[in-house]
Amino acid sequence: MLSRNMQAALNKQIRIEAESSQIYLAMASYSENKGLEGVSQFMYDASDEERQHMLKLFKYVNERGGQAHVSDLVEPAAEFGSIKEMFETLFKHEVFVSQSINDLVHIALEEKDYATHNFLQWYVAEQIEEEAQARTILDKINLIGDDKGGLYLFDNDIKQLNVVSAAAPTV
Repeated sequence: MLSRNMQAALNKQIRIEAESSQIYLAMASYSENKGLEGVSQFMYDASDEERQHMLKLFKYVNERGGQAHVSDLVEPAAEFGSIKEMFETLFKHEVFVSQSINDLVHIALEEKDYATHNFLQWYVAEQIEEEAQARTILDKINLIGDDKGGLYLFDNDIKQLNVVSAAAPTV
């Protein structure tokens, strides 16, 4: 059974994951309107992934005897200045999400809620991977600079981007 405090914290994270999905959906639209098919598909996929993260939390809260909530979401920005600025925003957002997950882990440990602590370890590893991926993308964009040809190649390359985190399980 979840404590009220843990339930509230998990519901806050549900909202954060839903807003993440919306942010990446807005980035997909922005990219698509800039003619960046690869980047837009990457963002559509990221939006779907964040929604899956939200649903996983949603089901967990309900399975543990809590009540998962659907809340209002903050409307994301529609413009990002440039593709570089968009990916900088993405990276900063992933760092924010990581901190939020760390806060949840802290609450779980304080409350000796080891089931929730165990559940959250998947999110901890996922955030390490997502931050590493965002950092890799930013590194590539910084290498490109203002070169339109480089951006064109990057747009094609991002379709195959696969960053393996040090936290990923080995096969």
